[in-house]
Amino acid sequence: MPETVTQSDLDSAFTREVQSRIEALAASARAGAFDDAITLFVEAIGRGGVIQAFGTGHSEAFAMEIAGRAGGLIPTKKIALRDVVLRGSLDISALGGSSLERNPDIAAELFAIAGAGPNDVFVIASNSGVNGSIVGLALEAKQHGHPVIAVTSLDHTMRVEPKHASGKRLRDVADVVLDNLAPFGDATIELSGGIPVGAVSSITAAYIAQILTIGTAQRIAAQGSTPPLYISANIPGGDEHNKALELQYNITRNA
Repeated sequence: MPETVTQSDLDSAFTREVQSRIEALAASARAGAFDDAITLFVEAIGRGGVIQAFGTGHSEAFAMEIAGRAGGLIPTKKIALRDVVLRGSLDISALGGSSLERNPDIAAELFAIAGAGPNDVFVIASNSGVNGSIVGLALEAKQHGHPVIAVTSLDHTMRVEPKHASGKRLRDVADVVLDNLAPFGDATIELSGGIPVGAVSSITAAYIAQILTIGTAQRIAAQGSTPPLYISANIPGGDEHNKALELQYNITRNA
């Protein structure tokens, strides 16, 4: 960017960066790049299973897109790092900073707290795909026989060293890998002095989450069943509709 760059220039540049990635993801979806992940979702739900979604840091937003929102699938659960404090063995002092997400030792406890059923599928988001808790939970899920879907930046993950003792990245563990198309470092625009700005992974990951949800709902509907979808709790009848289906799928929402 030139020294005389304006706010309008930056806004336009960022919009182009986002649009180009969303268009690329849409093209990939049309070409079938998401079909294997959607199949795993549909099969899990068809067998009475649940979609277990996990992400740390900003990637927790991906799990929130998958689980417990209007227009989303009801047989879903969000796993959060803070579960090991709120529902597990760690003290509140463990929260804060990045040490918890880099800790591989919490993976077994996170998995146990999730209470995964035999037909559940795990979808795990991490832009870097190398932190200990992320890779550790993916390995736990695989060890217990669950399919794993990864949402990660292939550009970023292949340019950093794995931090898990296994030497694996999330992409190495997963059955299906979806590229969020974020660049190395996530930010897309370089300001004067080389300072990057304009991260895109949250936006592209949210788009991927919605494509997976829409594709799963469409596939279930095409099979002649009614997709189990949330409606907004802020419209008449929303709470009643949602609670009835949560009971059917034995879903309990946590913070």
